[in-house]
Amino acid sequence: MFTGIVESTGTLQSLNNRGRGFHISIKTKPAFALKDRVKVGDSIACNGVCLTATYVGSDVFEADVSSETVKCTAFRNYKPGRSLNLELACTPTTHLGGHIVQGHVDGVGTIISMKSLDDAVNVKIRAPQDLLRYIVVKGSITIDGVSLTVNDIDKDIFRLTLIPHTQSEVSFSTWKEGSEVNIEADVLARYIERLLKKDEIEGSVTLKSLMENGFL
Repeated sequence: MFTGIVESTGTLQSLNNRGRGFHISIKTKPAFALKDRVKVGDSIACNGVCLTATYVGSDVFEADVSSETVKCTAFRNYKPGRSLNLELACTPTTHLGGHIVQGHVDGVGTIISMKSLDDAVNVKIRAPQDLLRYIVVKGSITIDGVSLTVNDIDKDIFRLTLIPHTQSEVSFSTWKEGSEVNIEADVLARYIERLLKKDEIEGSVTLKSLMENGFL
């Protein structure tokens, strides 16, 4: 599990075909303290995609990207030299500054526009049709591994605002009009949807059913 609060950025050093997937290596910054904090088998969110470290060096780690991940994420368009947002998996003492993020990308969106507003930037993203039901105004959403708040929605386009701090901490330079981004919807929305579908068959949502499913 992750929080969507990016810890650092890394650089995609290599991306080699492995079947229908990839084997990749990512170079990290010294401040990330890779070797001190990560071991083989640990999970690292890379632009919002949960990957397992298969090799850990002093400032480089390697991972495999499955064919399913390639199909569902913007990794299919990545090239060596690209900057990636990095976050290590949560621990019991992690400060939950963002929201609950699984690192399981739901789909790929397209940046429609980016406009400066004083020192902030308004970003509009077109979402896939099957994700629209999970996107709500003032709700949380993860874009390329970054926990953000949805400001408004117009049909299949939603708007976000990046404050200066966020711009300085994440791989913001890769965002341009027409760029594809990884989207993960709020996991709570998915559980509630499943619960509602269950109760459509078995009966209405009740206080008991909410308690039984951990929402109260």
